[in-house]
Amino acid sequence: MDHSAPDLFRQQFNQYYPSVRRKLVALIRDEAAAEDLAQETFLRLYRNPPDQPEAIGGWLHRVLTRLAYDYMDKKARERALTQKQEQSMLAQPQEVQSNEQQFIDKDEQEQVRAWLDTLSERDKQLLMLRYEGYSYAEIAQQLQVRQPQVGTMLRRAGERLKRKALKAENAMSHE
Repeated sequence: MDHSAPDLFRQQFNQYYPSVRRKLVALIRDEAAAEDLAQETFLRLYRNPPDQPEAIGGWLHRVLTRLAYDYMDKKARERALTQKQEQSMLAQPQEVQSNEQQFIDKDEQEQVRAWLDTLSERDKQLLMLRYEGYSYAEIAQQLQVRQPQVGTMLRRAGERLKRKALKAENAMSHE
């Protein structure tokens, strides 16, 4: 009796899903994330099944383990970044600025805004989102571009802003 691919996948899903999900919950200790990763595991099985169907148990275990470790690494990096940001904020003394320093800071902010206004709307939006602390993924979603493009786009926008600033400084020094 010949099973079609969807029937075989459905059978494998029904047979292995509970144990895959259970192993992921045990590894990452987050039910919702484990559910998502279990679905990702079976999506990978559907898209690229192992060459030897009898080895599916080991194949699923390798995939779920790799996905779990990638997930935990990502969470650890996020926690480290958050801690670093918190420590940085605590390390900076919240000193009272003199009126003169406040005036200089305001003048500098206005100058940067003026330079930003000379950039394209997209460059301006890119730089502002990054300055406000948005991640590359969030910027990509906001601007509807692919995430790998965001770094290059930010670098180029930063370079254009720097050129505008240098051009403005050179124009002021020649006056």
